[in-house]
Amino acid sequence: MAFMSGNEAIAQGAWEAGAHIGVAYPGTPSTETMEEFAKKPDVYAEWAPNEKVAVEVAVGSCAAGARVLATMKHVGVNVAADPLFTVSYTGVNGGMLVLAADDPGMFSSQNEQDSRFYAHSAAIPMFEPSNSAEAYRFAHDAYELSERFDTPFMMRTTVRTSHAKTVIETGERVPVDVKPYEKDPAKWVMMPAFAKPRRVVLAARTEALKEWVEDCPYNTVEMRDAEIGIVCSGAAYEYVRDAMPNASTFKLGVVWPLPQKALADFASKVDAVYVIDEASDYLSSHVKALGIAVADFVNPLPTCGEVSPLAISHAFGKELPPHEAMPNDVPGRPPALCPGCPHRPVFKELSRMRAIVTGDIGCYTLGALPPLSAMDTTVDMGASISMAHGFELAMAGTEHRPIVGVIGDSTFGHSGLSSLLGTAYNRGTGTICILDNRTTAMTGQQGNPFNGVTLQNRVSREMNIERIVGALGIEDIQTVNPHDVDAVRTALKAATSNDDLSVIVFRAPCVLLDKKNRKPACEVGHECTACGSCIRIGCPALSRDEGNGCALIDPDLCIGCGDCAQYCRFDAIHVPAPKGEAHA
Repeated sequence: MAFMSGNEAIAQGAWEAGAHIGVAYPGTPSTETMEEFAKKPDVYAEWAPNEKVAVEVAVGSCAAGARVLATMKHVGVNVAADPLFTVSYTGVNGGMLVLAADDPGMFSSQNEQDSRFYAHSAAIPMFEPSNSAEAYRFAHDAYELSERFDTPFMMRTTVRTSHAKTVIETGERVPVDVKPYEKDPAKWVMMPAFAKPRRVVLAARTEALKEWVEDCPYNTVEMRDAEIGIVCSGAAYEYVRDAMPNASTFKLGVVWPLPQKALADFASKVDAVYVIDEASDYLSSHVKALGIAVADFVNPLPTCGEVSPLAISHAFGKELPPHEAMPNDVPGRPPALCPGCPHRPVFKELSRMRAIVTGDIGCYTLGALPPLSAMDTTVDMGASISMAHGFELAMAGTEHRPIVGVIGDSTFGHSGLSSLLGTAYNRGTGTICILDNRTTAMTGQQGNPFNGVTLQNRVSREMNIERIVGALGIEDIQTVNPHDVDAVRTALKAATSNDDLSVIVFRAPCVLLDKKNRKPACEVGHECTACGSCIRIGCPALSRDEGNGCALIDPDLCIGCGDCAQYCRFDAIHVPAPKGEAHA
C-alpha cells in the first residue's frame, strides 16, 4: 500500500508495466509524473526541448519496440498535435501512453481546454481516472492495450487528480523485453500512398475499440436511486458522490470512445440522465450525439473553471449558502516576482522606457503586473519573438515606442529559437531579451538545453545561447548581468536605438537555485526621504513605515541582492558587504 498523488501513481503504474523510456516537457500539473518516473530503476527519462519533440522521441522509441511514457500539460498537447495525429495512423510496436494534464480554473495556465477533444479528433483512445488508484491502474493497463489495438493510448487528468493523494495498492515491476524492430514502410512511412491504407486501418481499429469499450472494466455503473442518473468522469465523479450521494452514476474511465450501448442501457434504468461537465461540453455533447436524451439542470453548471460539490448541488436546485465577505483585516497578497529575482531590473527599465513589450510563458510573465506593468502581451510559448516581429511590421514607417520581445532560456529552447530564426531570415528588426536564469524556474527548477542539466543528471552539453544566436546571422548580441542596473539601462538603450535586430542575454541564476548561500538582508538608513523609488520596483521584501512613509525591508524575505539600493538616489539603502569587507 502507498499514499500517492495521481502523478506519482501514473509513474508507478507505467514502471510496473515495464515502461522503458520516459520523455516530457515540464508543465504544471503534469511535471511530477516524469520526475517520479525518472527515479525508478531500469528506466531512461529525459526532458525534451518541447512537447512535439517529446512525442516524436516517444514515437521513435515505441516504433523500435520499447514501452514509452510521454507527459505534458494541456497546452503542450497543442504543440504535440502534429505527431499525435499521425501516430494514430501508424500505430505502435511497443506500447505508448501519452499523459495530457488539463488545468480547469487556469491555476497555472493561459487558457482552459479539454484534451478529450484531441482524443476524439485524433481517434486515440483515452482514459480519465477519478483518483490515484485509477490513475495507477489505467497507466499499468494502457501498455498491453496499446499493443493489443496497435495504437497509442492517452490519459487525461486535471489538477485535482494530478495532485490529490489517495491510497493505492502497488505491485512489482514486470520486466518486458523490447520488441524486435522490423522494417515496414507501409506502416511507418506516412506518405500519401501508405497513409491512405493506414486510414482504413484506423477506421477498422476505431470500430474494434467501440466494441471493446462497451464492456471494458474501466467504466463503472453504480445504481442507487433511479430518479436521477448522472454520467461523469474524472475528478467530477468525486464531486458528484459528495453532492448527490443517492444518485445513480455512470463513471466513465474511458472517455473516448464512449460506450453507446452501455450508456443507453443506463439511461433506460433511470428516470432522467444528467451529464456533469467541467469547463467544457465534451461529455454532454458526445452523450447527446449518441442519441441519449440529456435532462436540463434547474440551474446551469458553471461554464468556466472547476466544478464543485456546491455547484452540482445548486445545479439540481439546492440554494447556495450565503456568501461571507472577506474580513477587512486580511492583507492582500498579489503575485509577484521573488525577492532578488534577476528579471526585476530588466522589467523596471523596460517600464521606464515605456517600451512595447511582447512577453512569453514563464514566471517572468509576472512582469506584467503592477508596479512594474512592463508587459503588453502574452499568448503562448515562443510568441514573444514572433509577436515583436509582427509589431515591427505593423508599425514600420511610423514613430513608435521601442518594441522589445522578452523570453526565458527554457522557453527560448522550447519554441523561441524557431521564432527568432523567422525574424532573422526575414530581416526583422527590434530587440529581443533572453532572460537566462539558468533553469526552468516556473515549474520547479528543471533542467533545459541552456543549463545542460538533464533529468537523470547524466553528462550533457550546455548550449551557448550567444553562439546559437550568432549562427543565425545576428550581429548585435550583448550579455549583461541583470543585477547591474546601469548595465541593463545602457544595453537596452543601445539595442533599441539601432535599426537592426538586437539580442540581449540577461544572465543571472534564479534565486531559488542556491538558497543556502543567501546574503544578509539590506538595511534602510536614516538618509531615507520616503520618496518611494525603491518601493516601485515591486520587491515583496520592501514596504513603507505606516508612520513616516520611509522604506522598510523585511529581513526574512530580503536576500541582499542590492537591486533596490541602485534605485535609491540618496544612498539610504545599505547593501551587506561580502565577509571580511566593510559595508557599502
